[in-house]
Amino acid sequence: MKNKVLRVGISKLNELKLREWTSNLHSLVFRDDDAGTSKGNFPWAPFKAMVQKEISDHFRNWRFIILFVIISLACMATLFSTMADGMKAIAADSSGNSFFFLNLFTKSNGTLPPFFGFVGFLGPLFGISLGFDAISSEQQRGTLSRVMAQPVPRDSILNAKFLAGIVVISVMFFTLSFLVLGSGLIALGIPPTAEEFMRIMVYTVLSIVYVSFWLNLSILFSVRFKQSATSALLGIAVWLFCTIFYPLIANMIIKAYEPSKFASPKAIYFYEKLKFYLGQIMPNELFDGITSAILVPSIRSLGPLSMEQLQGAIPSSLPLGQSIMLVWPQFTGLLSLTLLCFLLSYIVFMKREIRSRG
Repeated sequence: MKNKVLRVGISKLNELKLREWTSNLHSLVFRDDDAGTSKGNFPWAPFKAMVQKEISDHFRNWRFIILFVIISLACMATLFSTMADGMKAIAADSSGNSFFFLNLFTKSNGTLPPFFGFVGFLGPLFGISLGFDAISSEQQRGTLSRVMAQPVPRDSILNAKFLAGIVVISVMFFTLSFLVLGSGLIALGIPPTAEEFMRIMVYTVLSIVYVSFWLNLSILFSVRFKQSATSALLGIAVWLFCTIFYPLIANMIIKAYEPSKFASPKAIYFYEKLKFYLGQIMPNELFDGITSAILVPSIRSLGPLSMEQLQGAIPSSLPLGQSIMLVWPQFTGLLSLTLLCFLLSYIVFMKREIRSRG
């Protein structure tokens, strides 16, 4: 009898311990809002709500819809114009390789720029449109002070806007990349190779980083200036300078240092190095160099090469790992510019005094 009572007591004790362990596990995994806002814990529930709200606002905004339609139509137009001649432009430049799907992103029949050209030109406008009124519009409407009055960290507001913009940009570019892949699959009737697919995915990720730079730059202007029109004009002005005016200035400098026909090979080499380094200052030039090396495997160098470096070189396509190593300095510079813009906007926003309109 005593043994039976002892066994029943032990079983009940084990059952109580199991219930307690299950309750602790449930509270650890499924935290409620009160537990998330307690001291020492990051309020994930409010942050998630802010991110979802920003993403919803972007997708319902007419600016996003119009720009997405324009970029999609431009990219699809150049794709279909390339395939209109029965893929002759692609097959003629294949040079014995089978990177047909990569050529869909880089080749054109001459009537329109290639796919990556439209992305490099219109992508910055898309990033600027997502971030030029991220903070300034909230302050103009008087909603920023109301949000900051809630028990959430101040930096969660900026982080939510940045993360929501990254999500929207990622959705757009992955959609465009898969549209091109699907169109090429229908036109060619063969699937892309693993090498082509990985290169296209790497190019898509790099495009997201490039547009994120312009997103962070526009958010920085939105944090610094109270008027949304001012931040939008500054973002467009920087884009115009990088796209149009800086190449003119660089060409003037290059023309001034152009060597004569009888210059030594060393002088010509340094002149080519000067041209290369002048082009590595602007983010659009960095992106063009990255795109060229990733989507064109036959490119083995982005800068000038000396005669010693050319000796013994075998013309062949580089594997994906070698292409990534080739563009690693450019990618690091582009990522550093993106993080620098985010850091500056973070510092300015955290030190800014925000008052209610009343």
